[in-house]
Amino acid sequence: MSTLFSPLQAGALTLPNRILMAPLTRCRTEPGHVPGALMAEHYTQRAAAGLIIAEATMITEGASAFRFEPGLYSDAQVAGWRKVTDAVHAAGGRIVVQLWHGGRACHPLLNGGREAVSASALAITNDVVHTPEGKQPYTVPRALRDDELPGIVQAYARAATNARKAGFDGVEVHGANGYLIDQFLRDGANRRSGPYGGSRENRARLLFQVLDAVCGEWDAGRVGLRLSPLNSYNDMKDSDPVGLVRYVATRLNDYPLAYMHLMRGDFAGQQQGDMLTPAREHYNGVLVGNMGYNGDEAATAIAAGQLDAVAFGTGFLANPDLPERIRVGAPLNRPDPATFYSPGAAGYTDYPALTEAAMA
Repeated sequence: MSTLFSPLQAGALTLPNRILMAPLTRCRTEPGHVPGALMAEHYTQRAAAGLIIAEATMITEGASAFRFEPGLYSDAQVAGWRKVTDAVHAAGGRIVVQLWHGGRACHPLLNGGREAVSASALAITNDVVHTPEGKQPYTVPRALRDDELPGIVQAYARAATNARKAGFDGVEVHGANGYLIDQFLRDGANRRSGPYGGSRENRARLLFQVLDAVCGEWDAGRVGLRLSPLNSYNDMKDSDPVGLVRYVATRLNDYPLAYMHLMRGDFAGQQQGDMLTPAREHYNGVLVGNMGYNGDEAATAIAAGQLDAVAFGTGFLANPDLPERIRVGAPLNRPDPATFYSPGAAGYTDYPALTEAAMA
């Protein structure tokens, strides 16, 4: 386990260990998509992570896909996040925020009637969205015009600026899981022509324009990127995920980023393949793996040079002291899916730490 607990220099971020907290949407904001005291407590409990990657956070109004997810476009949201980051820093932690636009995963009932937008007018067909009026099918999004995309890019830049005001140590650009940037990247959702469609280079154009804009607001060494080339979540697929990883990984070498955060698999198991090997072969920077790792596998992968760090999702969800549990080989709390997105402290801040569990 020593490899997991060795420090890591990820761009401008100095991490005390290689056990990262993956971004986990938990829908616990106060009205106005504002982080509150409950969120501050949740993240502070997990400050022992080498790095906390805070949950998907809206870059602009009208981009809600979950109803109670946070934003970074209003002064109240910035102030709310500042309370979170101050608390995490006081506990000795490091925290970045994931910048996000839901694209076609948004719904008019969540966004004051605003229609969803995407790369192409293709709806998510294999799931439903939870709205104030109950479960609803996803709507057919409006394909964004080319002349609208600079405004999207600027929204990412403004959110990056707000992240600095909110006290974050950096930002992660969300290019995964079937949200807006991913909808442009993968050809299963991008059927457009013109400069943002067709070839892999064109489909990646929006991603790299966003990275240019965000790195213009932050030192690139404080910027990360998350990708999920295999994940079929949100009705996603690409005809050549390995080729996509090779291309993006190679292009990322032009950006001295903090890290590339790669989801190695598919939640639904529909698509298979090795994404980590081509990523490691073509990307020269810090590579973070994610999806289904336990402590032993993470340590083995890092020791073998396959990865530099691992981001844990449900492990951190249910175990605020996950690094210590891994270090001493203690059993893990089981996550309760019934409380993943429910309001309140239950299943959010009430998972016991080791000392609390021993006293129970």
